[in-house]
Amino acid sequence: MNDQSSMADRFRGFLPVVVDVETGGFNAKTDALLEIAAVMIDYGDGGILTRGETIRYHVKPFEGANMDPASLAVNRIDPHHPLRPAIDERDALQRIFREVRRAVRDNRCQRAILVGHNAAFDLAFLNEALERSEIKRNPFHPFSCFDTATLCGVAFGQTVLARAVAAAGFEWDEESAHSAAYDAEITCDLFCEIVNRFQSVYETTV
Repeated sequence: MNDQSSMADRFRGFLPVVVDVETGGFNAKTDALLEIAAVMIDYGDGGILTRGETIRYHVKPFEGANMDPASLAVNRIDPHHPLRPAIDERDALQRIFREVRRAVRDNRCQRAILVGHNAAFDLAFLNEALERSEIKRNPFHPFSCFDTATLCGVAFGQTVLARAVAAAGFEWDEESAHSAAYDAEITCDLFCEIVNRFQSVYETTV
């Protein structure tokens, strides 16, 4: 492998960015987006990936959004707490997209690609929020993604996030779980660990 290889070489012009959302339910069309976090991935010597910067925002529920009490009990979010520093959905997305576009440019990539644990869930909520906010410039691929639930099933024989974390040899903090920032960061660690384990295989193909 060329010593000057880059993230763009490794992922065919795509920049992996880990995204996690906390929501008011499972229906991306009707349920509130309440938190969103994006974690950048750094490309180091020898093609080794490491966790980079975390960007995280509390989000105000959109008008008419559904919020299932069962979901709020799991993520422990009080959407109307007076001290909750929430911002509008459009503002949160624009701030995150600004940083993602910068990372895409810095890594000489063409577009970002979402990495998530059960990534279709996060991507669906992201795309619905985009449509509601009428944001036209989306740095992410609209339907392709890297799903760490699938990758962990292959690498560790586990698909549940907490079990995959343990199987990978990392510590799981139950008190921090179901926070968008924590879940995105631990998902990033898993993604980097798996990709790094396959680095020697990748080197034989280029």
